[in-house]
Amino acid sequence: MSAPPPLPRKDSDDPGYLSPMSPGDESEDPGHVSPPPPVPGVDVPIRWVDADRSEPYTRIKPFSETQDTSVEWFFKPATLTTLAFALAVLAYVAMSPTLIQEGHDKSRIGMWAALAGFVTFGMIQFRDGPFIRPHPAFWRVILGINLAYVLAMVFLLFQDLDTARSIMKWLDPSLGVPLPEKSYAEDCTFSFTTVWNAVDIFCLAHALGWFGKALILRDYWFCWILSIAFEFAEYSLQHQLPNFAECWWDHWILDVLICNWLGTWLGMKTCEYLEVKPFVWRGRVAKGVRARTRRVLKQFSPHDFTAFKWEGTADFTHYIAVVLLLSVFLAAELNPFYLKSLLWMEPDHPYIILRLVGVFLCGLPAVRELYLYVNHPQKAVRMGQHVWLLLATICTELLVIFKWFHEEMDRGLYQEPFPTTVKWSFGLGLAAIVIYPAIKFGIPETRRYLRRNQRKLKQS
Repeated sequence: MSAPPPLPRKDSDDPGYLSPMSPGDESEDPGHVSPPPPVPGVDVPIRWVDADRSEPYTRIKPFSETQDTSVEWFFKPATLTTLAFALAVLAYVAMSPTLIQEGHDKSRIGMWAALAGFVTFGMIQFRDGPFIRPHPAFWRVILGINLAYVLAMVFLLFQDLDTARSIMKWLDPSLGVPLPEKSYAEDCTFSFTTVWNAVDIFCLAHALGWFGKALILRDYWFCWILSIAFEFAEYSLQHQLPNFAECWWDHWILDVLICNWLGTWLGMKTCEYLEVKPFVWRGRVAKGVRARTRRVLKQFSPHDFTAFKWEGTADFTHYIAVVLLLSVFLAAELNPFYLKSLLWMEPDHPYIILRLVGVFLCGLPAVRELYLYVNHPQKAVRMGQHVWLLLATICTELLVIFKWFHEEMDRGLYQEPFPTTVKWSFGLGLAAIVIYPAIKFGIPETRRYLRRNQRKLKQS
């Protein structure tokens, strides 16, 4: 992008020349030579009101990246075509007697059709996020699904728990049945047989989950802290959710040292591979069907990959960002356990799995936007839409859980109080979170402030 042309300089003898010394008067010094006026974009920032709209640096482009020329057709907008196709499908499904028969539940089909229409609008009209692979429209669809989900949670927030259970039973007739309490701490003898009997499909789910978290966070120590914090959270909340009660070796050997570590290691190795892999695709023109097919398939790999360096102890801003991100991640991990317990849903129910997959897909662009917002404020002047919406989603889930949980407590359930050790642990943890930044950042900043004041007093 070329720099704007310099403004024409005027000599001080020119009667149309105004000196910067005063708004409208010439300098009283006859030998004074006024400096040239500053050039916007070079000497001073460009103000929006003064910017020349004909210059290329002020033009707004629909995409921030130049797309691959070999699959340029893949990125051309087709809003009217999409609208025509969506209306055709809608008309076919709504008017076909073989698809919608009399006596069937049409309201459920209408709800899913309305959701599909909402997501289609989001795919066409929402802003692009930080990712452009496999296609910007894919991430706009993810954003639309996230928005629809948070709106559904807002609706459930104004319903009591019994009504929410009836709604879930309406969506899936197999629901609405109380779940039996299950504990994983029945036989805690440390032997090969007991450990092997504890290995099930959830171990694979643990590893896959931490593989996804590593792709989102892209930091070893961040994943380790979150992994250990979640195990402590299970210890603290097992008096409320019996399935959190596990043997010590299940917590620290099967979960942390094997499943979580394996998933984190594979995820970080994937991050390292994507970080160093040379992606030089723009400007290439593929010839032949096979080459073009290969180019289209490469759309499902990242356009670029940024290694995250959170630097939580660099300054107070990074510290707060890391603590908040850890808290939100921990809440996102705990929320589905409470939701499935309150709504009587099995851990392997499709709704629970879809929620976990959805949070993973929403977390990928959200954490990228948060990282840019914290570490590169000159590029991200405001918080991105993905991170804003995902934060709203987790907070809305917490509100729903708190409301329904108190309803259950009024019915005589969940009456066991927090153990004393848990209360002391929470207190010490919160104290450490507050005291550490006060010592790390507060004391040095106070010293610098006092030294500046002493210098000012001496100079005065």
